Amino acid sequence: MRLNQFIASCGICSRRDADKLIQSGKVLVDGVIPSPGMQVDGSQKVTVNGKAISQKKDNVVLAYYKPVGVTCTERDSHAERTVIEDIKYPVRVTYAGRLDKDSEGLLLLSNDGKLIEAMMKGSKRHEKEYEVTVDKNINGDFLKKMSNGVYLRELDRTTRGCQIKRTGKRSFNIILTQGLNRQIRRMCEALGFEVKILKRIRVMTVKLSDYDLKPSKYIELSDIEKNKLYEACGLKKSPKK
Repeated sequence: MRLNQFIASCGICSRRDADKLIQSGKVLVDGVIPSPGMQVDGSQKVTVNGKAISQKKDNVVLAYYKPVGVTCTERDSHAERTVIEDIKYPVRVTYAGRLDKDSEGLLLLSNDGKLIEAMMKGSKRHEKEYEVTVDKNINGDFLKKMSNGVYLRELDRTTRGCQIKRTGKRSFNIILTQGLNRQIRRMCEALGFEVKILKRIRVMTVKLSDYDLKPSKYIELSDIEKNKLYEACGLKKSPKK
C-alpha cells in the first residue's frame, strides 16, 4: 500500500495529514527519507518523528456517549470541542451517523472503513432509535404525521415512514431508518414543534442502556457485540486486520 495509507492505518492521522508528515521529512522508511508515492508492504521499519509505528491488528468499535456541545467532525477551527478531541482514543477512528451539536447519546466509531460504510448505507434501512422532548404537548395527529412521513421543504424530500410512540405529554420515542441532516428536528419544525431534548439510545444492535456510560465516556465493544453488528450490516464477523 502507499506510505500515506499505511500511516493512516496505524491510527496516526488521516492520509492527508500523513502526506504533510512525509513532505516535512518527519517520516523515515528503513532510516531513509521516502520518495513521493512510495509503496510499503509492512516489512519495512517506518518511523514518524523517530518513533516506529505499526498497524493495529484488530478492528475496534467504540460505543461513545456524545454530550451536548460536542461537534461531530474530525477538525473544525470553529468547534469548541470535537468528538475526536473528546474521546482522545489512541487509534484513529471515525463515526457512523453524526449527531448535531445540540443532541446527545450513542455514537459508534471504528477504525474499520468497511463497517462504517456499511452502517451508513441508507438503502439498508438500518435502525437508529431516539428519545425526544418537544416544546408543546403532542397528540395523535402529530404522531400519525410523523409516522407516515413529513415533507421537508428545504430538502424537497418526504421522510421515510417510521415507528413512533408517545412516552409523555411532550415526549416520544422514534425509530428512523434513514439519516437526513437534522432529520428529527426538521420533521418537528415542519409540524410546528421545537425539539428541546434529543438523545440517541440505539444504533442497530447496540443500545446505550447496555453500558453504564456517562457523557464523554466510551467503551470498546466485545467480540460478541462486534460480531452482532457486523452480521447486522451484512458483513462477515469482525476480521483481524
